[in-house]
Amino acid sequence: MRHRFLTADVFTDRIFGGNQLAVLPDGRSLTTVQMQSTAREFNFSETVFVLPPESSRHTRRIRIFTPNAELPFAGHPTIGTAHVLAAIGEIALEGETTHIVLEEGVGPVEVSVRARDGRPVSARLRAPRPPEFGPPTPARTDLAAMLSLDEADVLDAPNGPQAVSCGLPFLFVPLRDRGAVGRAHLRLDVWERVLARSWSPHLYLFAFDPEHREHHLRARMFGPAVGVAEDPATGSAGTALAGYLGVRDTRRDGTLRWVVEQGFEMGRPSLLEVEAEKTSGAITETRVGGSSVLVSDGLIEIP
Repeated sequence: MRHRFLTADVFTDRIFGGNQLAVLPDGRSLTTVQMQSTAREFNFSETVFVLPPESSRHTRRIRIFTPNAELPFAGHPTIGTAHVLAAIGEIALEGETTHIVLEEGVGPVEVSVRARDGRPVSARLRAPRPPEFGPPTPARTDLAAMLSLDEADVLDAPNGPQAVSCGLPFLFVPLRDRGAVGRAHLRLDVWERVLARSWSPHLYLFAFDPEHREHHLRARMFGPAVGVAEDPATGSAGTALAGYLGVRDTRRDGTLRWVVEQGFEMGRPSLLEVEAEKTSGAITETRVGGSSVLVSDGLIEIP
């Protein structure tokens, strides 16, 4: 049977940048096995299948698959699906900002879609959970070996490695500079031994050394646990990164903002707009957003 699909590039304002996403706007007739096979066929970081919501208060239910597994939450699929559904008229735009709720495995996710001249241009999601900080991380020597770097390339406290989750756990590994981020090469044998069965098997490395002056960080993400060798833009990591950065920021109140460069080493430059809301020193919520562009609209045969 043939099914409509659309692809989009997410966290970019131009085609062939950002993170690729496939969206099937009507996945009602598909089984879980068919969804996983379809995601493997597209072989993008994620593929989304849209379903009717379970609650009348929500907009849609979505299921998110990497080539190897289903995810309870992911940022670029959430942002990109909201953009796609608005672009094809499945979501009615209400002026400059339209608020929707997408049901995901982790729970309801609030998304705001921004429009210009009646067309979506960007979206922002609110993390479904506050930052959760994980157990102690592996030793810097092990992390450096895993990334094919020198131990001196991996920063220590107070800006040392830490595991954080806002629905999907990541191990954040701050590096000395952008050069170290670019040199990093994941050794799967060391990852398998040190991190594969840990609370946070997904690696997010970054440096406070962006390429462009108006940005704040340069980052890369490795996700072999879900079949993603490297991800050009990782929204779920962005919400958790806001937690990592927010607890280290001395400001006690207000909205903290960072712009993260990711995917540059892959030739798919992406920009993630990351935010943390703080009240009396506590992080009350984290958000991530960015632009998206439609790339293709077609049919796929799914037996």
